[in-house]
Amino acid sequence: MIKGKSGNRFSTEVRARAVRLVLENEADYKTRSECFRSISQKIGCSPETLRDWVNKQAVETGDREGLTLSERAQMKELQREVRELKQANDILRKASAFFAAADLDRLLKR
Repeated sequence: MIKGKSGNRFSTEVRARAVRLVLENEADYKTRSECFRSISQKIGCSPETLRDWVNKQAVETGDREGLTLSERAQMKELQREVRELKQANDILRKASAFFAAADLDRLLKR
């Protein structure tokens, strides 16, 4: 186990192994929930965490709808870019208003 951030308690290899265990041994259990409970106890995580890993893997392989890891990263980058562009537009809008007011003052003083 990797210590540090609570979201990264388990290494990528452990997560992949846990998901593989679920997918390979699912047929041996009566329900999928029972499979999650059993395997999560062996791994040392909660059944909900294991279910989340399996669902994320299904999205990555295209078996389930959703954003893949690379798509989520791209979405985050685009959201950051939009935020920065909105800030730049706001600054330009304020600067334009400032200079327009200054120009109007100069014309009125003539």
